Amino acid sequence: MGDDAVRDDAVEKELLNRYLRKARRELLATLDGLSEEQVRWPMTGTGTNLLGLVKHVASVEIDYFGAVFGRPAPALPWMTDDAPVNADMWATEEESRASILVLQAESVAVAEATIAELGLDAPGRVPWWGERGAVTLRQILVHVGFEVSRHAGHADVVRELIDGRAGSEDGNLPALEREQWAHHRERLEEAATAAAARWADVDGVDS
Repeated sequence: MGDDAVRDDAVEKELLNRYLRKARRELLATLDGLSEEQVRWPMTGTGTNLLGLVKHVASVEIDYFGAVFGRPAPALPWMTDDAPVNADMWATEEESRASILVLQAESVAVAEATIAELGLDAPGRVPWWGERGAVTLRQILVHVGFEVSRHAGHADVVRELIDGRAGSEDGNLPALEREQWAHHRERLEEAATAAAARWADVDGVDS
């Protein structure tokens, strides 16, 4: 590989890793200021909760940046084939918030070491992907970046449901007061009701 290709790979790797780091930060920020109960409380019908999302994402990073490339990583009993269903998506009463955050820090260390020491074309294998299991570090960086971003979005919604806090410091959410948001929601509800009546005969969906 020539010098230009090496530089291009380094730039691409840094870009992918920068967005992965950003997604991690935004996920962790959703825990700020909440009690032990609040970070664990299931907020959807499928039990989605903030601390469980952090535990899951940490587990995913350990598996993809560790086991997939044959590198050292902590053993995770809740990720084995005989573990209870969804065991990685919630924290038991024996698992403190601090212990989950330690796990998250360990997952970052595993990921950062793999990303730093391997090239983007370094081969790995994802056993649970079957015939598609042959991968490269580039592919895993994209895949994990997507996964962490997706769960950070879940966490944003869950946090808003808990105490109304929404958005981050990226400037994408308008700075409205509570009353303004209430008015905005009313407007959306009115639009939804009006649209349902207007388009009922067009989309063929019963209202």
